[in-house]
Amino acid sequence: MTRDLKALSGELTAMAAADHEMAVTGAANGEDPVEQLAWRRLTARHGDRLNEIMDEVGWPTAALVGEDAARAAWLVAQHADRQLDVQRRALRLLEEAVAAGAAGARELAFLRDRTYVNEGREQVYGTQIAGVREDGSPIPWPCAEPERVDELRAGVGIEPFAEYVAKWS
Repeated sequence: MTRDLKALSGELTAMAAADHEMAVTGAANGEDPVEQLAWRRLTARHGDRLNEIMDEVGWPTAALVGEDAARAAWLVAQHADRQLDVQRRALRLLEEAVAAGAAGARELAFLRDRTYVNEGREQVYGTQIAGVREDGSPIPWPCAEPERVDELRAGVGIEPFAEYVAKWS
């Protein structure tokens, strides 16, 4: 099993690297339909594989696959936007891992917001940005409790909302 987990770790980190490479080129949010299709295909393949991995090992925690591979699994779940079943399942398993002390609340907050937004619900932590205004300022998706966002963010180790959105400007 150790060898299999090492291979799984390598596979997850390779998936994150491919994701990052394509995101950096602008394929994820670009105008080119060919690049957009390539992004969708990549994230769908990765989402399918993450679903198989969750069948095999549950949530791939850092204790199981290493810090980098666990973060890679989270990234794949984040980007499984067109596979809401995979995203919901990852959210459930990550919630269990966080409750058991085997994963971080910060990543859970981002995945919860992403899943909620994809379900058409208001986000909790204000981590998801809907777009950017002409002046460069970000437009966040609506939050369930906007007056509590900074308090909720602080509780899971995320910087205040104003600092976060300043990165997008």
